[in-house]
Amino acid sequence: MLKSAMYQLFAARHLTRPARTADTDTVRLSLPPSLSANLGCDAVGVPSQHGLQLLTHLPRIGCVFADTDRWWWIVPAGSDLDLDWPAQTSYATGAYVPAAQHRLIHHPDTRTPYTPPIPLFLMVCQLTGVQPSWAPSGGTPVVSTP
Repeated sequence: MLKSAMYQLFAARHLTRPARTADTDTVRLSLPPSLSANLGCDAVGVPSQHGLQLLTHLPRIGCVFADTDRWWWIVPAGSDLDLDWPAQTSYATGAYVPAAQHRLIHHPDTRTPYTPPIPLFLMVCQLTGVQPSWAPSGGTPVVSTP
């Protein structure tokens, strides 16, 4: 708790600006240097109207960035495999998101920046009123369905 409070107190001084890409319409969300992102990073954008509810109901939360329209949740790379994210969400491979004024609004107490993708997926589906759907990637299912 103290770590989180100290981080928020000094965050404005120590955060780096998002890295611009060659495509000026996108930027890469910059994680705090103290976090280890050895699984790679993608980002899931949800409408800002759902952001606070997700923040208060998920069991574990990684880095969360916000702009005026979306809250961006950092997830491990490949979190879109076999998941049909609802149409209201945006999935950003490599955490390259539309250029906007993003700010880090949640820094985890652990050294990992990730929000677990399955609980995030299920909660987003519930909030948006979409039936969760797993899209098979073309392989034979491990568990057969009756």
